[in-house]
Amino acid sequence: MDLRQLRYFIAVAEEGRIAWAAERLGMQQPPLSQQIKAIERELDVQLFRRRPRGVELTDAGRTFLENARVMLAHLDHTFETTRRTARGEQGRICIGVTPTGPFHPFAPRVIRTFRGDFPLVSLTLEECLTNDLIERLQNEKVDVAFLRTPVANPGEFAISLLLEEPMVVALPSGHVLARSNDGGAALSLKVLAGETFLLYGRPAWLGQHEAIIAACRAAGFSPRVGQEAPRVTSTLGLVAAGLGISFVPASVQRMNLDGVTYRRLKGITQAKAILSLAIRRADNSPVVRQFVNLVKRAAKDFRLQQK
Repeated sequence: MDLRQLRYFIAVAEEGRIAWAAERLGMQQPPLSQQIKAIERELDVQLFRRRPRGVELTDAGRTFLENARVMLAHLDHTFETTRRTARGEQGRICIGVTPTGPFHPFAPRVIRTFRGDFPLVSLTLEECLTNDLIERLQNEKVDVAFLRTPVANPGEFAISLLLEEPMVVALPSGHVLARSNDGGAALSLKVLAGETFLLYGRPAWLGQHEAIIAACRAAGFSPRVGQEAPRVTSTLGLVAAGLGISFVPASVQRMNLDGVTYRRLKGITQAKAILSLAIRRADNSPVVRQFVNLVKRAAKDFRLQQK
């Protein structure tokens, strides 16, 4: 017995007449009658009682109908689930973000959009430092990752640059430059010559730190480097405590930390904070493909909105 025969049986049971069921199925009546008899022979039971104006189910027929409907419903669900999975509309995805990733409005926004567009996808988030995130991506514990620093040797990863943003300086709120009455005008690097610079996130942010140091030297001074911290959040804690200043991505200003004031900079155009998306080149997951396509479209729209 095959699925086609089950559908034949259900059509006859629901229509109550073989002629009507044949019309519904788009076939002739004699072949349909033969199929019903073949099912009864295989089961060795009578499923229908023949009446002058049609057929009616026997007790065995009613039991068979109930289970046949359940079987077909389960198979239909299986088929549709398989199709949705192949289209990337169902499945799982683990998204990695760096500690500063959520401060940029783009990452949370695009993740919310993906959840709304693909509600059947199980989505989890993991926050790690850049080096740990790359390792987890390599070990297939994370499927995609939002990165804030360049990857020197992408190798097995495909990296898509999404957005760039300027760096700003984080100052202790009591600092004279934080309290100046100039309407928040951008600061020149030269006025920071005597400050202690706090660094974070090395070695991942090494290239960014080198760009900042090069900009300072171009402004006529070598920056005095003080304490280092693993994360931007812990660095801002040091700034709030008055231990120095730090350059951070502009989006970090969204974190309103007591004791820290942010000021724009001029003369440091070569130091940009990036937001990129990394995936494994060999990853053929339909869900990952859907996510990457959505992110790239959203990044293009975001850039247009910022112009």
